[in-house]
Amino acid sequence: MHTIRLAEERDREAILAISKDVAVFTKEEVDTVDELFDEYVHDREARDYVFAVACDEKQRLLGFVCYGPTALTDRTYDAYWLAVSKQAQGKGIGRALFVWMEEQLRAQGVRLIVLETSGTPEYATARHMYDVLGYTGRLAVKDFYRTGDDLLYYAKTLQ
Repeated sequence: MHTIRLAEERDREAILAISKDVAVFTKEEVDTVDELFDEYVHDREARDYVFAVACDEKQRLLGFVCYGPTALTDRTYDAYWLAVSKQAQGKGIGRALFVWMEEQLRAQGVRLIVLETSGTPEYATARHMYDVLGYTGRLAVKDFYRTGDDLLYYAKTLQ
């Protein structure tokens, strides 16, 4: 059993540990998660990012999602980060985090969620989840991140 809640400062260490442990994020990407989390925790009035975490019954973090509004758009949000600990993968935690995020955003009147992901084999499970949840691929940019690592855009209409 798990619960989903907004992240708190006490979750930083576990969020960064999961980010490193999944072994698909570069050091720069993990540093970016830390930077965004710092803004989320310490700049509550100006922050745009939201972090939510999934926890087990002992309040151990199983995964997290980070999302926020897309600048210069009408009610469009970006899903920036999703990571689930290796021990919790394959148990529906990523899906539960995304469904929770969608419910929060739908209640706020958000009309569209977009996300970017990698086209490498390591991200195949994530792309499958996006497909199952009704996200559709809109655009691919070949060799975007680096040679052999394409950028794939996905989107889902909420309203």
